[in-house]
Amino acid sequence: MQNVPISRRKLMSAAAALPLIPNANAATQPNVIIVLADDQGYGDMSCHGNKVLKTPAMDKLHGESVRFTDFHAAPMCTPMRSQLMTGRNCLSNRAMNVSSGRTLLRRDFPTMAEVFRDSGYRTGIFGKWHLGDNYPYRPHDRGFEEAVWFPSSHVGSAPDAWNNDYFNDRYRHNEKLEQYSGYCTDVFFGEAKKWIRQRAAAGERFFAYIPLNAPHGPLFVEPKYAEPYKQMPPNVARFYGMLANLDQNLGALDAMLGELKLRENTVLIYMSDNGGTAGVSQYNAGLRGNKTTLYDGGHRAPCFARWPGGGIGGGREIADLTQAQDLLPTFIELCGLKKPKNASFDGASLVPLLKGAAKELPERTLIVQFSRMNAPMPQKNDATLMRRKWRLVQSKELYDVAADPAQAKNVIDSHPDIVKRMQADYDKWWKTVEPHLGSFLPVHIGSDQENPTALSPCEWADSFLDQGGQIRRAEKRNGIWHLHAERAGNYEITLRRWQRGIDLTMTEATPPHKGEVGEYAAGVALPVAEARMNLGTQDSKKAVSATDRETVFRVKLPKGPTTLQTWFLDKDGNELCGAYYVYVEFKP
Repeated sequence: MQNVPISRRKLMSAAAALPLIPNANAATQPNVIIVLADDQGYGDMSCHGNKVLKTPAMDKLHGESVRFTDFHAAPMCTPMRSQLMTGRNCLSNRAMNVSSGRTLLRRDFPTMAEVFRDSGYRTGIFGKWHLGDNYPYRPHDRGFEEAVWFPSSHVGSAPDAWNNDYFNDRYRHNEKLEQYSGYCTDVFFGEAKKWIRQRAAAGERFFAYIPLNAPHGPLFVEPKYAEPYKQMPPNVARFYGMLANLDQNLGALDAMLGELKLRENTVLIYMSDNGGTAGVSQYNAGLRGNKTTLYDGGHRAPCFARWPGGGIGGGREIADLTQAQDLLPTFIELCGLKKPKNASFDGASLVPLLKGAAKELPERTLIVQFSRMNAPMPQKNDATLMRRKWRLVQSKELYDVAADPAQAKNVIDSHPDIVKRMQADYDKWWKTVEPHLGSFLPVHIGSDQENPTALSPCEWADSFLDQGGQIRRAEKRNGIWHLHAERAGNYEITLRRWQRGIDLTMTEATPPHKGEVGEYAAGVALPVAEARMNLGTQDSKKAVSATDRETVFRVKLPKGPTTLQTWFLDKDGNELCGAYYVYVEFKP
């Protein structure tokens, strides 16, 4: 299905026109809430055997849910989110990396939000999107009617509101930047609960997606939450404190569902996006590896599902091999949603498992592969293949995780037939994704939906720069933006070292920032003397004075695809870095 983003006003009108009862299952269609933790490993909850961390709300939900004990995400943030939203592997949907121009999600793949919206549900996201910061990839371009979110990978990232530090930050409310009071996790749960109350009062079915930034770094949290873990290393204490705060918010959300009498007819999913990080050194549930690795510790994730009114719960465990791509086809069947025309999925519906009609799905080979930060172009065989109890890692190591969950013994020489079968499945799949791996999806410029367009280095092709700290340190990096001009005409291209709103020249250093808990170091001064821009076939240069805050180029562009690269140079013509922030505005 070709997705054509529309303005929020038109989207809201379209949603209002949708029938509240779109099919015969409408009377029993449940609400759906997904709570997605960021960087919580499989061992980072007490119900999974952690003897130090206390997670009573997670434990309670775990006891009331159907639990997938062999559930797999991706080893990194964006790839997992893209797979969850589309039911397609990240190399197919193109959102395969946390930066490097590879976070953008194919527009012709329908998202989970679009499927729910087009089936009569109200849709909202509260937290981390990480599938595109610009039109037409933003959450409100991709099916979410209400979006309270922040750009890129974490609070404090390069394109985030400057000096956001988890407390009293500015987040995006659909298109607009707004001020919010309180700790980030409290804000995202609070906004979600407020929106859910509104839907309940209106008698509307809803899909609420709450993808948190916690416990992703920087590890900032109120000291009272870290205090019970002060015997641990400081980073672990803060990490556990962030999870304790998340747990408290999860309990409050569940209590609200009971108060509003929504609990019986709401599917509540709790899950994480990849393997462990700060907590791995203390407890990793016996798994090998952590975030970004291809072993189970990198991509095995918790996933609990509860729907009391639908008979899903009771503390039952499902041991069959499952993955994030399975959830969208599952919701389509479970909730009676309209399957998009011509849509296909790499995942399978888990309804037979959830309903107890089957113990296992038909045997299949699942593939874990993503674009790495240090080598963004995916390479053949840099993957883990999973088939029931088998894990084939980079076509060189084979593990039987039923007998060896720690993946300590490579048994590849003992099972050539297993390896041959799994490798054949991979080779067939690789042929379908390889042709487009060297190309990039473009950010659109010159659109009424976003004008001007604020470009950040997160979308530099195959060049990793998504952290605010990298901007402060003035890392010598550069890259190409892939763009699509929606209109031919005059454009104004503004190059800046610092974001708009920061009252510093291009040569000045930003001062340190001390937040309520954490702090950011001072920036580095740059001796910028010249700015250069290459836009398509046009190459321009301008001198930069010590008082300049920006350099502006005015150009004419035809409609269609183009590329943009920028440079800051010193007085001798040596490259310092690319312009970290560029604003592209169509001028009628």
